[in-house]
Amino acid sequence: MQPIFVLVHSPSVGPSTWTPVADRLTSAGYRVRVPSLLHVGAGAPPFWPRAVDAVRADLRQVPADTPVVLVAHSNAGLFLPAIRAGLDHPVAASVFVDAALPAREGETPVAPPELLDFLRPMAVHGVLPRWTDWWDEADIAPMFSDPVMRKTVVEEQPTLPLSYYEQRIPVPADWADHPCSYLLFGPPYEEQAAEARERGWRVAHLPGEHLHQIIDPAGTARHLVELTTTT
Repeated sequence: MQPIFVLVHSPSVGPSTWTPVADRLTSAGYRVRVPSLLHVGAGAPPFWPRAVDAVRADLRQVPADTPVVLVAHSNAGLFLPAIRAGLDHPVAASVFVDAALPAREGETPVAPPELLDFLRPMAVHGVLPRWTDWWDEADIAPMFSDPVMRKTVVEEQPTLPLSYYEQRIPVPADWADHPCSYLLFGPPYEEQAAEARERGWRVAHLPGEHLHQIIDPAGTARHLVELTTTT
């Protein structure tokens, strides 16, 4: 049975960051789901169970024996072990796309201390600006080639509480006992790609900025298929 690609966006942005890739995969004959995690930061912590619940809810109408391929971008990678543990569906493979890597076991902090030091002065009443507002225009502009797509992505972003980045996500033991791989776009994720290699995972490189999946959805879709369907 052909698995369903489940494209999990970073809670810092929104599902539109995966829409172009979903369209390419669908056109190529694959089944695709893009669950929305836009509500993950609502309410009080812990936040990570809401990410798990969002993916479970999105797959509710899919038969439980249908295999899935979990694809996580950016800090959604940290949730992937918990998502896998929370699903009834068999996970055929997992792909981390320019993503943060979860710990091998134990728990994973969402943000390292230096990022928290960067974020704390931005918070107003405990709430951060949208992710694209953290950076200078010189950093953001290269991520977008289409002004319409940029408007969609920017306007869709949630404003997350600082406590979202202060959380620690549990990592179930032996979560990586299935095929895992890594798709690198570029800096600053080379270290994560190198660690993925050390873990024995397949690693591919599609040079681009952090949101390169919206710039080159065809190339991204091709790599996802290659990483999960070939040996």
